[in-house]
Amino acid sequence: MAVTGSDGPEKSATAEREVVISRVIDAPRELVFEAFTEVRHLSHWWGPAGFTTTTRAFEFRVGAEWDFVMHGPDGTDYQEWISFTEITAPERIALLHGESRGDPNAFESVLTFLPEGAATRIEMRTVFRTKAQRDEAVEKYHAIEGGTQTLANLDAYVTKNIRKGAES
Repeated sequence: MAVTGSDGPEKSATAEREVVISRVIDAPRELVFEAFTEVRHLSHWWGPAGFTTTTRAFEFRVGAEWDFVMHGPDGTDYQEWISFTEITAPERIALLHGESRGDPNAFESVLTFLPEGAATRIEMRTVFRTKAQRDEAVEKYHAIEGGTQTLANLDAYVTKNIRKGAES
C-alpha cells in the first residue's frame, strides 16, 4: 500500500490539495471494480474500520447518485452523497463526494484499477477545492487513515467473498 499526502513522486498542479492512497489487492481488476459498482457489495466494506453503511439510493451510471449514511462506531451518523461523473469499466471511476447534492465542500475523487499480474492496484486520488479543506480532512477527519482502512476493508471483502465466489 502506498499513501502520499501531498508529497507524491511527481508533483501535480493540484498536489497541495490532494490525498492519494493506493493498495494492491490479490484479485483481478474486474472483481475489484465490481465491488464498487454493485450496491449489494458496497455495504459490506465501505468506510473506515468500525463503520457501517446504509444505502438510501444507488444507481451506478454517469450522472447518477449514491445516497448513503455511514454509521460511526460511536453511534454518530454521517450523511454522504456521491455523484458518478465518469465510468470507464473496469479501469476508472470519477466522482463528486459530499454530504448532499449541492454541498459547497464536495470534493472530487478518481479511482483507477490497474492490473498487476493477477492482482489489481487500486489508486484513490482525491482533490479538494482548497489546501485548507484538504488539511482539515486530513487532520480533523483523518482522511488518510480512513481511506487506508476503507481500501483494507475492500481488500478483505474482495479476496474473501467476491473472489471466492468467482472461483466456485
